Amino acid sequence: MENFKHSADALFILLGAIMVLAMHAGFAFLELGTVRKKNQVNALVKILVDFAVSTVAYFLCGYTVAYGVHFFTGAEALAARNGYELVKFFFLLTFAAAIPAIVSGGIAERARFGPQLMATAVIVGLIYPLFEGVAWNQAFGIQPWLKATFGAEFHDFAGSVVVHAVGGWIGLAAVLLLGPRANRYRKDGAISAHPPSSIPFLALGAWVLAVGWFGFNVMSAQTLDKISGLVAVNSLMAMVGGTLSAVLMGRNDPGFAYNGPLAGLVAVCAGSDVMHPQGALVVGAVAGAIFVKMFTLTQNRWKIDDVLGVWPLHGLCGAWGGIACGIFGSTAGGGIGGVSFMSQLLGTLLGVAWALAGGFAVYGAIKLFFGLRLSAEEEFEGADLSIHKIGSTPDREVSW
Repeated sequence: MENFKHSADALFILLGAIMVLAMHAGFAFLELGTVRKKNQVNALVKILVDFAVSTVAYFLCGYTVAYGVHFFTGAEALAARNGYELVKFFFLLTFAAAIPAIVSGGIAERARFGPQLMATAVIVGLIYPLFEGVAWNQAFGIQPWLKATFGAEFHDFAGSVVVHAVGGWIGLAAVLLLGPRANRYRKDGAISAHPPSSIPFLALGAWVLAVGWFGFNVMSAQTLDKISGLVAVNSLMAMVGGTLSAVLMGRNDPGFAYNGPLAGLVAVCAGSDVMHPQGALVVGAVAGAIFVKMFTLTQNRWKIDDVLGVWPLHGLCGAWGGIACGIFGSTAGGGIGGVSFMSQLLGTLLGVAWALAGGFAVYGAIKLFFGLRLSAEEEFEGADLSIHKIGSTPDREVSW
């Protein structure tokens, strides 16, 4: 029976890893559908190669930084317990690789390819795992201090803060250092519209992400005996809440409609195991409203050219999810309890501060020594032809 349990746990977390791996196709198609046609190939290639670099960085360094586990032993030792530790690495790698995938959407259409891969290696190998270790592996004694001081540790079941807020705030730093796309904000004060190239591809990406998210959240239990149907239903309710509020506030705009469910899913990750479904619905609805309001504000008022809105979607909705866990996860808020509002607030602020500092440090250094941005000519021509030497529809381009 013990051998069967190990096998079942390995299969369980492997299925989760595969579902979250599929989410990276969602990231790719969401970006492909949002960027202009001359940058579609770049969107597809970036997500794939970023994942490959993330795998190497997390295998060689990041997983060890976060959990103190390395794989520089014989294959016989690695195969012990049906290779569960290896499969767990695979699962957590897909989380780590989401960080550069998130950042990719913010810096789309004007970032150089090589420097972004360098940033990916440092972020996944060092910046992200340090906070991951704090939140999920008791690193630096922060969690015990929060528990002793406020009665509970910082709770982030599936990564509202650890993954999404961290990725979103790193993305904000990268976007600010890159600056807006050429001619996005003109000197006369006018804003040049850069509409999505393909609403169907944008919608496809959102659907793939939403489906994979149930692996992201439910399989965060990591063993079969800890699986919770509550997590699945709370994820569903938050997705629905985000959709409805985004459609309402976004006045039926399809871009908002398909980012709304993602906003809800980002926010519910932290407390999906402790909230009541009604609380999850509210958390998702608030997240959808945050995305619509803040995406509009950043793009039009503050003139921050965050192409996919990764800071509002992941950075702000992820932070809201971390704090909301302390509200709706408490018994007073209808949840199971075992959470502290102050621990959630401080843990969230720590994640935001660390991500922002790390993002400015990594992208600032790369900008100083290597340069982050395509030249004006390359940006005008498009990243597809400038970097990859082929467009998304070469047969049509030749005929033109």
